[in-house]
Amino acid sequence: MKQFITRSLAFLLLTFIGFGAWAQDSSQIKLTYTSERLSDNEVLLTIKAVVLGEGKKLYSVNKLSEESVFTTVEFDTAAKKFLKDSLLEKGNVKTEKDADLGVDVKYAVDSLVWQQKVTLPAGEAKTIAGKVSYLVNVNGEYKSNAEEFAIEVPAAGASDNAGNAAGGNTDQSKNSLWSFFLGGLLAGFGAFIMPCIYAMVPVTVSFFTKRSTSRKAGIKNALIYSLSIITIFTAAGFLITLIFGPGALNAMASSAIFNVFVFAMFIIFGISFLGAFEITLPASWSNRADTKANFGSFSGIFFMALTLVIVSFSCTVPFIGLLTVWTAKGGMIAPLVGFLGFSLALSLPFALFAFFPALLNKMAKSGGWLNTVKVALGFIELALALKFLSSADLAYHWGILDREVYLSLWIVIFGLLGFYLLGKLRFHHDDDLPLNDYGKPYLTVTRLFFAIASLAFTVFLIPGLWGAPLKGISAWLPEMKTQDFNLNKVQPVSTSTTIIEEMDVKPVKYTDFLESEIPGVHAFFDFEEGMAAAKKLNRPILIDFTGHSCANCRKMEQEVLTDAEVTKRLQKDFVVISLYVDDKHRLPEAEQFVSNDGRKIKTMGDKNLDFEVNLTGNSAQPLYVFVDHEGKIIKNADGYNPDIKRFVAILDEVSKTFKEKHKK
Repeated sequence: MKQFITRSLAFLLLTFIGFGAWAQDSSQIKLTYTSERLSDNEVLLTIKAVVLGEGKKLYSVNKLSEESVFTTVEFDTAAKKFLKDSLLEKGNVKTEKDADLGVDVKYAVDSLVWQQKVTLPAGEAKTIAGKVSYLVNVNGEYKSNAEEFAIEVPAAGASDNAGNAAGGNTDQSKNSLWSFFLGGLLAGFGAFIMPCIYAMVPVTVSFFTKRSTSRKAGIKNALIYSLSIITIFTAAGFLITLIFGPGALNAMASSAIFNVFVFAMFIIFGISFLGAFEITLPASWSNRADTKANFGSFSGIFFMALTLVIVSFSCTVPFIGLLTVWTAKGGMIAPLVGFLGFSLALSLPFALFAFFPALLNKMAKSGGWLNTVKVALGFIELALALKFLSSADLAYHWGILDREVYLSLWIVIFGLLGFYLLGKLRFHHDDDLPLNDYGKPYLTVTRLFFAIASLAFTVFLIPGLWGAPLKGISAWLPEMKTQDFNLNKVQPVSTSTTIIEEMDVKPVKYTDFLESEIPGVHAFFDFEEGMAAAKKLNRPILIDFTGHSCANCRKMEQEVLTDAEVTKRLQKDFVVISLYVDDKHRLPEAEQFVSNDGRKIKTMGDKNLDFEVNLTGNSAQPLYVFVDHEGKIIKNADGYNPDIKRFVAILDEVSKTFKEKHKK
């Protein structure tokens, strides 16, 4: 049974990665799209086509005769009015007479770049759509394909790179990358204290000392070893980016298959950490890598590092899995930065102990405490698994993991963790508690304090069963609307709410499964319905682009939007439209349509995301945008920012601006 579970899990993981690699190889050409603002009114669109594999010819857009074969780059009718000058082609273009066609053709064997200038005012965001129809000669066989595109051009200053899902300004992007790096660093330190890695430090450093002829050589070997670990894990981040592409993991983040897969993976690893069974990769893999460690200095040390990575598979994969999911929304660079931080934290102790061998004597000996750490992490793995199941549950409205069910499970898990740390629960690999001077088992102070922390967190969770917001962990919890028994719903009815009800402009569409996350504020979930209400009430509109699986959305709702001053203004002066971009509710056939980039819009979430991109040139959540009755942007308040005074000031500014322009 243990063997079956181990092999099945390894198969699932490898299939999950291998599927992405297969998808990449199925195409002859890889196309990427970017935009760059050259001036306040001029933008440069760049389309790059990379030839995948050898023996292929990608034909140019410039045809030498009517009989010649060529590639075309076409822009939609709506985009043509913005085009400036003609399409420019760059690359190592060759000209030859085609033996089969008998005419001259132009082609490239590596890549081609097509650039088009467009005229677009600085304050305007736009999505430029079109289609690339390319022709490739593969060893004498002609193959054609077409790919539709939608290049997002944000307003000047909105984003340095169109299509960056993270959005925001340069400083915010840098801060995000720092957070990914620090997150990876914490995951790496967490993985280091796992038994299969921690116990290897003295053995590995001792091996270096014996292998090296001098201290200088020992330090050099340790550095090569540490850099090899960094290279291997950073390469993993690069492969994730290469296989799935920027934003692809973000697109999967709300899918049921992806979330249920991660949920199952975390559950299996959590059970493994509790001692039910061991998960390892096939022994032949580590044996082969280990035999390579006898090679010359550099290659041998590199394969020693690879052996460590393979042997420590069961300890590091849960951290890597969590890091992968966390960096999914960070675009192209985030996985690289996250895995760099992870590998740096993992390799740093090896280098440190190699520089200062005396520290090994002060290093805590591996033993039963390491298994305690592993079991504690097993409990945490089980708790984190629920977050991914909850994301799928909310997006598809299954209703199997409401907020009180979720909290009940967390209360039990962290309560049991506290009792385990107190020594009241025992698992398969646990050692006996240490004995005091009288031969009686006792609890260490360190273990006691961790038990206190776990039990205190359990007590902190309990009021959430009655609707307490639990602001500190709101990002990890299901939406408040899934709470059946919520004492916070009992609120006095404000005058503005009465006016909304009397004027019969209450939201109707989608209210059978959606509910406002802002207490006391009627939120609409359909833009057209909200726009009609805003015109009737003569109020500006706050569009809240949000998502069921968006952690920062929950934090903004609990930290900012529920503030009394914010709520008062939203009730009195605004119409709020909450648009969920990851909701999987299927639209009726009559409401389904084809977007500007050629995608068939079938779900409510896809419709809202398409609307967000077309309106703002951004696809980030949360995003708070104020618009007038014509749908024109009054103010873009950006995304997550817990500064309540800033948000109140923006509300007052928008309200004043709107009233001056729309006096009755």
